Amino acid sequence: MSVSTLSLGAKTRRLWIGRVKTLASGLVSLALTLFGLLVFTFILSRAAPVDPVLQLVGDHASEATYQQARHELGLDQPLPMQFLHYLGRLSQGDLGVSQLTQQPVVNDLMRTFPATIELATCAMFFGAFFGILLAGMAVYKPGSWMDHLARFVSLLGYSVPVFWLGLLGLLLFYATLHWSAGPGRLDDIYTYTMTQNSGFILVDAIRSGDVEIIKNAIAHLWLPVAVLALLSMASITRLLRAVMLEETNKEYVILAQAKGASRLRILVVHVFPNVLGTLITILALSYASLLEGAVLTETVFAWPGLGRYLTSALFASDISAILGSTLLIGTCFILLNTFADALTKWVDPRTR
Repeated sequence: MSVSTLSLGAKTRRLWIGRVKTLASGLVSLALTLFGLLVFTFILSRAAPVDPVLQLVGDHASEATYQQARHELGLDQPLPMQFLHYLGRLSQGDLGVSQLTQQPVVNDLMRTFPATIELATCAMFFGAFFGILLAGMAVYKPGSWMDHLARFVSLLGYSVPVFWLGLLGLLLFYATLHWSAGPGRLDDIYTYTMTQNSGFILVDAIRSGDVEIIKNAIAHLWLPVAVLALLSMASITRLLRAVMLEETNKEYVILAQAKGASRLRILVVHVFPNVLGTLITILALSYASLLEGAVLTETVFAWPGLGRYLTSALFASDISAILGSTLLIGTCFILLNTFADALTKWVDPRTR
């Protein structure tokens, strides 16, 4: 066996060892972050001003009933034991029972979260498409009307309150122009006649095969999607425009211009691949923000998603529902960030 073959084998082993170490480090970091989230939600549950025992037995229960309920909930034990019991219940998928719906919180989250995912995903698709397009147009001709349009959209999306924009959209497109079907996910006539299995209204509408139901679902969906897409598009446009403008001032771009390369070719072939890792991070953070930031949008449009469920739980001081929603949202943030980091390292060797 030649020296070059041995050297190549050693390099391959070192490469795989490095990848395994990186994967192990990422998994450990993910586990520690999730554990920190569990500790935070546990502390939040114990620091909440609402007494879970009184929520269960009522204000007029006797002292003996109160103490018995406190013992059954494990609140008379030391905090470390309470935390271990908390982890045990979570491992079994037990997030408690909602005082608002009198249903297990897990069932409520499974019922409401698909509606939020559908709304956020549709908004993310349009926000990312138009945000990237607008940022590219702005960088193609800095200082032009396209650049001014990109900055105006960014300013509008950041400065206009989402609830005001939603109410204005309902007033204009629902009450005046009748282009939107209004609040909710479906008209009542379809809500009780269509079978809803997946939790995603568009999927269930397409499965039904009824064209009128599909049209009605889209008519209800497009306006809240447009409101959230504007917010997503504003952040994507602003951040991507700034990153791409900074990249166009680097030496390799100046060299490509000196060689006669067109502005469009420089942006597509040279600049965009170098900012792809940053774009992935921007998209992941934007999507995570849409998942947890749809609270006001869902409230304005009576959209039965996680945001509206969390809002109702906050007003009712429903601790179990609040903690379950917080845990779900936090887990989504952590997983999306971890996925974005892994994908960034894969597409951009400079980050490895």
